[in-house]
Amino acid sequence: MTETHAPLKLVVLISGRGSNLKAILEAIDAGELPAVVSAVISNRVDAPGLACASERAIDTLVLDAADYPDREAYDHALQGMIDLFKPGLVVLAGFMRILSPAFVHHYSGRLINIHPSLLPELRGLDTHRRALEAGHTEHGASVHFVTEELDGGPVIAQVRLPVLPDDNADTLEQRVLEQEHRLYVTVIQWIAEGRVSLEDDGLHFDGEVLDAPKQLEAA
Repeated sequence: MTETHAPLKLVVLISGRGSNLKAILEAIDAGELPAVVSAVISNRVDAPGLACASERAIDTLVLDAADYPDREAYDHALQGMIDLFKPGLVVLAGFMRILSPAFVHHYSGRLINIHPSLLPELRGLDTHRRALEAGHTEHGASVHFVTEELDGGPVIAQVRLPVLPDDNADTLEQRVLEQEHRLYVTVIQWIAEGRVSLEDDGLHFDGEVLDAPKQLEAA
């Protein structure tokens, strides 16, 4: 008998176009992802991704950092807003803010991010240009639990693809982005099914300690 789980409640944080949000919503619509997006929150009122949620009658909220004196005050307000929806998982989908330690601690084991590099390589911004300048032959994306260390939390899964001889930063970004969508949906599905968790002794997958990130084949 197949074990069933209640849909995992998600709150998704965005700053821009929301392409990973769209991929998540499309997977839910198709019955491929046992989750529900309870709210989408942005730090930018003009984030195009908000429209994608509004079209599905999902609550959309904007929290402008200019209205708060510092990062800690902003994150405290953001935490209060998120907690109204009682999510099982908070999903960073292009949310371009560094989060305070108190915020990260509050959501420990329930906060994930997708990063466009093969972590721990190329933490931070502008990863595609940096990969090319460093002469990397492989590039990709990683999904990780968020900790206080920037882009440094335990990596759940990665997808790799070759850097092509004629790649530039734009073409490499587009190729990685296409793989990000499938990677993020897959990891959220694992979490929704109870297959992935962050425990005191590290990352667990199917009840066993995961010593290295799971690797997805590039589509």
